[in-house]
Amino acid sequence: MLIFAAAVFFLIITPGPGVLSTAGVGSAFGARPGTRYVLGLFIGTNMVALAVVSGLAAILLADPRIRTLLFVASTAYLLYLALRIATAGSRIAFIEAARPPGVLDGIALQMINPKAYAVNTTLFSGFAFGGNSLLAETLLKFLIVNAIWIPIHFLWLWLGITLRRLDLGHRAHRAINIGMSASMLIVVALALTYQFTGIRP
Repeated sequence: MLIFAAAVFFLIITPGPGVLSTAGVGSAFGARPGTRYVLGLFIGTNMVALAVVSGLAAILLADPRIRTLLFVASTAYLLYLALRIATAGSRIAFIEAARPPGVLDGIALQMINPKAYAVNTTLFSGFAFGGNSLLAETLLKFLIVNAIWIPIHFLWLWLGITLRRLDLGHRAHRAINIGMSASMLIVVALALTYQFTGIRP
């Protein structure tokens, strides 16, 4: 069980679309919008976990067309979120963020986030420790995953909010937002590298 908890920690805390966008939303928009966004991510990741546990994800992802569609949708959505974070509060941006990302944005990201499916598949299909009861093991895994997932995402949100609260000028805040969105673009670039070359980043 401790090995499972360690795997959860390292799989979730490593930079991916969820945690990077959480920090970005916190930095660009503040605590309340960031908390709503994390709530959406939380709902979405548990929906993905349920899809993995029920076998629905395996059925859907067995079709290469659906896998490709999810990849394209997630890439486009990450680019969209990166643009919104980069342009938040910028007078010179060519696109102003009309509203901060909210609950539905968080759910949408997780539903098309390849890392969410990969992480949940790894965690729920491996690390058997529940004895003879698959149901008890699955429920315990949900409890452990969420007990680790929640503080990690609020830690990333706090880091983003802390950057926002620093007494920095407009240019510095803009640079931070661009840096956050650039980090998300790096994730997209690594995913594209793997998708088209098969080389794991």
